[in-house]
Amino acid sequence: MPDYDKLLIGGTWVAPVAGGSLEIRSPHDQSLVGRAAQATPSDVDRAVAAARTAFDEGPWPHLTPEERQEYVERFTALHTPRATEIAQLVTAENGTPIWFTASLQEQLAEQTAAYLRAARELAWEDKVVSPGGAAAVVRREPVGVVAAVIPWNAPHQSALVKVIPALLAGCTVILKASPETALDALLLAEIFEQTGFPEGVVSVLPADRETSEYLISHPGVDKIAFTGSTAAGRRIASIAGEQLKRVSLELGGKSASIILEDADLAQVGPAIPFLAFVNNGESCAAHTRLLVPRSRYDEVVALAASAAEQVAVGDPADPANFVGPLVNKVQQQRVQSYIQSGLDEGARLVAGGLGAPDGLEDGNYVRPTVFADVDNSMRIAREEIFGPVLVLIPYEDENDAVRIANDSPYGLSGGVWTADPDHGLAVARRIRTGTFMVNGAPAGFDAPFGGYKSSGIGREFGSVGLSTYLEYKTITV
Repeated sequence: MPDYDKLLIGGTWVAPVAGGSLEIRSPHDQSLVGRAAQATPSDVDRAVAAARTAFDEGPWPHLTPEERQEYVERFTALHTPRATEIAQLVTAENGTPIWFTASLQEQLAEQTAAYLRAARELAWEDKVVSPGGAAAVVRREPVGVVAAVIPWNAPHQSALVKVIPALLAGCTVILKASPETALDALLLAEIFEQTGFPEGVVSVLPADRETSEYLISHPGVDKIAFTGSTAAGRRIASIAGEQLKRVSLELGGKSASIILEDADLAQVGPAIPFLAFVNNGESCAAHTRLLVPRSRYDEVVALAASAAEQVAVGDPADPANFVGPLVNKVQQQRVQSYIQSGLDEGARLVAGGLGAPDGLEDGNYVRPTVFADVDNSMRIAREEIFGPVLVLIPYEDENDAVRIANDSPYGLSGGVWTADPDHGLAVARRIRTGTFMVNGAPAGFDAPFGGYKSSGIGREFGSVGLSTYLEYKTITV
């Protein structure tokens, strides 16, 4: 059983000032998974001081880009072989099914490799000459001390998508992990320590929301990189605005998949669980609105209901189960309240519903649920539920489908299903969202990821993600 009684602050393991600790319990059966040290504002002060000194006085930002890349390569060589161990721990902590956790962990080496490619190809310093002959040297320099604040639903992916580009840029980093997944955060800290980063470059602090806000508002922090809820993102943006800190926010979503009349439903059906119920529905990029032409509506309703009913729900450590428990009782109750809201607003329940699946009442389980006859004005169509709930919305014609897809406060992901990929691309160009799939085509880690509107500010992955940790300096001589 993991038992961490110290925090990694500036590369050194130290006891928390207040001696706080966390008990992490399984969302499947409430058994004890392990214990972890918990940071408080006093620990934040220590971490920021270490990061500040390392950035202002230490070697890290002054190393060559190639030297920093070597550190990141060393980290990946230590992190990748532990993928199975990490996946099992994350599954035990947050209830993510092991098939998904293992797959995600295996992808992280490529996520980091994409950042390394971007760093190698970046012109860290170049010369710009205007038509009039004026010349300037343009430098890319690190933004400074970064507070990387991550959620519990995909912890190592959320951590490394921020920490890696920040390090490659020459920043120093304080990773603030969620209390629900404190154990895997401190395991990650072990790997950072083993990598041998210079003193002060990396700290890892599992902490609650109050300590997180203290870190975000700390005057020693230059940039905030956050993944989480839109409500929390608004609060962070307000703090950043007051202090003129740099900020990137990867927030919530209520993404729509549009089924066109010519779509191959034999292709759509198997994709529905992966789009709507992946990671127990606790995914910001989940496609939780399915827009269906009236000419095929009954057919798709039956297809979606069948897909939900056939999803295997149970112990997340069992690879046979597609959906596990939600992360905690609060989230379980939140999702149940949305299901009740759908019933109250008159949506037609065609799969799932209130309560836990039979035999799983002790865990934080929710039935994979599908509502039909949903109007886009309903709460279940407008608000991010963050659980395995899919809504089906009928549309009249393609223009109506585009209107409904865009009629959302969010704009993170989405998709279209059609027999004509060129037509799908034309539809994609009309949707106000950061990422969009035609017939479920996946994106690689070199392409930017992020959202429009209330889904965030900035982008992650590849060269665009790396650029968010850089300042641009123009020097004329």
